[in-house]
Amino acid sequence: MSREEILVKATQAFSTILEHSNFNLTDTTTAEDVDGWESITHMMIISEVEKKFSIKFKLMDLMEMANVGDLLDAIESELASSEN
Repeated sequence: MSREEILVKATQAFSTILEHSNFNLTDTTTAEDVDGWESITHMMIISEVEKKFSIKFKLMDLMEMANVGDLLDAIESELASSEN
């Protein structure tokens, strides 16, 4: 799956949880840039992303995420390890 395809699916997860699509996710997007992305919705977004991609993040990966680019990197990593 390409990074662009991953971004599209991740954006869908954000839209589902936040109940709006008034944002543009990029590698540098953080919670401060998106209305409604707060601590509680963050965990809901992570859960929705895991469901959409059929993956499970490691706690250390979650703690190291600072922006959407880090999230996409973690998704790519989990997808790659699940293929092996």
